[in-house]
Amino acid sequence: MNLPLNIPGLSIPLPPASPQFMDLYSRHKAQPPGLALSSVQELTDGLRAPAASVSPKFFYNALGSKLFEAITKLDEYYPTRTEAGIFEASYPQIAEALAAGGVRSPCLIDLGAGNCAKAAALIPHLQPRQYVPVDISVDFLKDAAGQVQNSFPALDIVGLGMDFSSGLVLPEEVQHHDRVFFYPGSSLGNFHPDQALQFLQHIADPAQGKARGLLLGIDLVKDRATLEAAYDDALGVTAAFNKNLLLNVNDLLQSDFDVSQWRHVALFNQTQSRIEMHLEAMSELTVRWRGHARTFGAGEHIHTECSYKYTLEGMAALLQQAGFRHVQHWTDPKQWFAVFWAAV
Repeated sequence: MNLPLNIPGLSIPLPPASPQFMDLYSRHKAQPPGLALSSVQELTDGLRAPAASVSPKFFYNALGSKLFEAITKLDEYYPTRTEAGIFEASYPQIAEALAAGGVRSPCLIDLGAGNCAKAAALIPHLQPRQYVPVDISVDFLKDAAGQVQNSFPALDIVGLGMDFSSGLVLPEEVQHHDRVFFYPGSSLGNFHPDQALQFLQHIADPAQGKARGLLLGIDLVKDRATLEAAYDDALGVTAAFNKNLLLNVNDLLQSDFDVSQWRHVALFNQTQSRIEMHLEAMSELTVRWRGHARTFGAGEHIHTECSYKYTLEGMAALLQQAGFRHVQHWTDPKQWFAVFWAAV
């Protein structure tokens, strides 16, 4: 609670002792430094699998986060500006939808917060009592949370450095009352639909996520050319973003990937309704890291991301299956993107 300054005739609230920051991602240090043992095993298992893969969460070291910011400004990358346009046109209706469900001044939990810019635009409309940005890129998030605190000095902020893709267990510092989860940017599309359902069920479960509702941004199915251009831009920023994952893996595993030996590949898998990003070996090569080695043949891939694209009906059905109700959405004139509000 903010305490007023004791000045006769003047009551000025003191700022809270925030932003608090809790690094739950690298709290339990392991060798190599800064990486949890579970992540070491996850990376090793993925690289040694018959069809090699690395989770897209490993895109987001400090450089990767900055490269993704650059991607969002590219002409080809429509999701960020399209989603922003939907929010800009719909802030009053979104606030009304929450109020109609009895949710006012929520605890706003921002999943994959990044630079926190989307939440910063939302905060004046929802007037949260607490803001909880969550991201795997710890140092990047610390700076972003501090910037939000500068913009909203009286707001209680608890930043969480966390890999929520492997389990969303929030600390006691996060308020239980009127939790609203904010998951913009269509990041839910990085989950396989079965995993997405489990994730949504966890949020909706009164014993786990304890959500009153979810505000979700989701990319919609559209033509192949538009989708593939968004993930393979002419400037090559997305290619650099994808290759930087290998530099992050080098730091985390002390491996010896040479990014010059790999090519960025992006394609739309229409059968699975998903964009896929891969790194393709340009010649036969061997990668080594502690106690392990893997030879890749020329043309062999490391699968680095899936981004599933949904229909409006398909996403509404998934939310309802997960336990949400009163599902409603807003979209852009082209129906390229949608923002959903789903109450529990």
